[in-house]
Amino acid sequence: MRSIGEMARESGLGVSALRFYDRAGVLAPAWVDPVSGYRWYEPEQLEEARVLARLRRAGMPLADIRLVLASWSGTDTDLVRKLLAAHLRRLEQGLSGARSEFSALRALLDHRENIMTSLRTAGVRLSVAASELAAALDTVRFAVSTDPELPMLGGVLFDIEGESLHVVATDRYRMAVAQAGVVRHDGSRVQVVVPAPLVDAMRALSDGEGPARFCVDGDRVTLEVGDRQAAGQCLDHDFPDYRRLLPASGGRRALVEVAPFQKALETGPVHTGEAGGPDLSVLRVADDGTLTLCTDSDDDPNRIAVNREFLLNALTAGARDRLFLELGAPTTPIAIRRPDDEDTLSILMPVRLDD
Repeated sequence: MRSIGEMARESGLGVSALRFYDRAGVLAPAWVDPVSGYRWYEPEQLEEARVLARLRRAGMPLADIRLVLASWSGTDTDLVRKLLAAHLRRLEQGLSGARSEFSALRALLDHRENIMTSLRTAGVRLSVAASELAAALDTVRFAVSTDPELPMLGGVLFDIEGESLHVVATDRYRMAVAQAGVVRHDGSRVQVVVPAPLVDAMRALSDGEGPARFCVDGDRVTLEVGDRQAAGQCLDHDFPDYRRLLPASGGRRALVEVAPFQKALETGPVHTGEAGGPDLSVLRVADDGTLTLCTDSDDDPNRIAVNREFLLNALTAGARDRLFLELGAPTTPIAIRRPDDEDTLSILMPVRLDD
């Protein structure tokens, strides 16, 4: 007999997924302990669980999965083959439709690119406190993308407007925003995306007191601190409109002591999720602001899963002894905010738990 944990590891299905498929009558355990409620599986059920995992990854509807598993061990495989072929046809038809829609969207983008002007402006010069710039870059650097397929996210957005500089980074799964005050900038809004290696060089220059002079000249950006300089070309891409991605304050909020919370994350319960996927921490915030790290046996519908490594990075980048964690619905991004500056924040996308 295999425990539910062993079954999860060997089949590629998460523990919560196995519970769900038991409740749905798709894959029931061979025996359930009447005292503890713990589920146990026969060795021959492992093959069915692996088939189920493959069908689920392929997006087959639950009703069809039930029929496939009910027919899997029989000698007549005709029904299984017909169900697999029918689902494959649906996927191919869906892919064809998606290609048509994407083609139309690309045409719209081409049209927009011909009529839009860039926010990048020549001849912008401003001054910012080196220590403020360093703190801002430290806050967002962890969220820079390393995906070669998305080069426009492989840097930090410098968004200059009025007397403020916002620096922003995102890799789709997380986003970080920080700000610093600027002086001697009276022009219109300017945005440039500085590539990660140049960001790191700018951060190294900013490790001290005094002013830092930032200049944008066409596609070239320069930072001067004292007699030292870091310069290079900005990325020739427009950054997403990050302001549309910022969550409004709301949801359940917990004030956490960062150091003990980080230790609890490192040593506490971990949800393994998909085979080969990241370790997940599952969180729940009560109405009174109490934050709980959930175990796999916790089926609370308000629990939210998040990439544990990403959460630890965001807590470190928050650079405060206390931080607010703001949790909404299980599909709503998690916000990590500073108590003294709620406009400087990190956002983490939740991870969907197995049904």
